[in-house]
Amino acid sequence: MTRYWLMKTEPSVVGIDDVLAMPNQTVDWWGVRNYQARNFMRDQMSVGDKVFFYHSNCAEPGIAGLAEVVKKAYPDRTQFDPASKYFDPKSSPENPRWVNVDVRVVKKTRLLGLAELRAQPELVHMRILQRGNRLSITPVDPAEWKFIVERLLK
Repeated sequence: MTRYWLMKTEPSVVGIDDVLAMPNQTVDWWGVRNYQARNFMRDQMSVGDKVFFYHSNCAEPGIAGLAEVVKKAYPDRTQFDPASKYFDPKSSPENPRWVNVDVRVVKKTRLLGLAELRAQPELVHMRILQRGNRLSITPVDPAEWKFIVERLLK
């Protein structure tokens, strides 16, 4: 069963254009340090799941493209690197705390900004639009996915 996700990244760190320049247009989604977001990757994401590639913490946040999960969860290498800001001294290769999945960009789209998403009554319950939501990875309802892809990004 295909699931749908919205995954946030800061374009100043790794944006959609960066991923499009990578081999196979694929990136390991490293650096997630929220347990709920980690659990989504570890316990629910599967190869073939669809992803909204979302730019956050920038001048114009919004959906920048479509992607898909191409590799199931595995240990995030940055948790073991003392030089990384994502280093976790309580994590070890024998007992990793953090995971990532590999994501391949399928298509860069026009930037579908937060204001435009909020203006759609069909998306009133979308997790990214809920007050106080700060998760970097959120599930997307299949009806929301379909509405965005077929009506807003066509």
